[in-house]
Amino acid sequence: MAKIKTKTTFLCSACGDDFPKWNGQCPSCNEWGTLSEFKVSARKSGRNIQYRDSRSLMDVLSEDPGERIPTGLKEADRVLGGGILSGSLILLGGNPGVGKSTLALHVCSGINRKALYVSAEESENQIAIRARRLKIKPDHLHLSGENDLDGIIAHIERLSPVLVVIDSIQTVMNADLDSLPGSPSQIRDCGQRLLEVSKHKGVTILIVGHVTK
Repeated sequence: MAKIKTKTTFLCSACGDDFPKWNGQCPSCNEWGTLSEFKVSARKSGRNIQYRDSRSLMDVLSEDPGERIPTGLKEADRVLGGGILSGSLILLGGNPGVGKSTLALHVCSGINRKALYVSAEESENQIAIRARRLKIKPDHLHLSGENDLDGIIAHIERLSPVLVVIDSIQTVMNADLDSLPGSPSQIRDCGQRLLEVSKHKGVTILIVGHVTK
């Protein structure tokens, strides 16, 4: 079996930038002592990447932009421009405990379409108990406690939901990276992969992110 090559990178915990060499002071944000060493696998993921041709603005404007699906929450619809739009990526950020997960569950229930709620922080039973307490309609809602990125993408491809909630991005991990969930490299890579899925599958993905500082 061929040995998997790795490369070393140094990530700043303050700004998230990475550098090939260690420095006492981050060259980007000038913070001291924030660079940590990470080893990243250099192997290819084996994914089939499909490239799309460019299109003229006139062609895009002549097409139906697609309907916005109301969430049933007046303020949420106002912020989202009338509802969720297919193929979009939404970031729901805030301090821990402010109600992000509760809001995300209400959005899943309010669209009255097939939705997948992925919680790497809680089990399916814990989510179900909270959903029952909040009187969430269970008809179109699917639950998953998966935290592996490839597993989450497999769920999306199998179910073809209209909306996917990732709660939270700090607990999702890409096994190809030799770093812990929640690290800047994991968050950046998982976010980029989910954006690709959103565009290619036409599914709306709502990412919950904790603001800790």
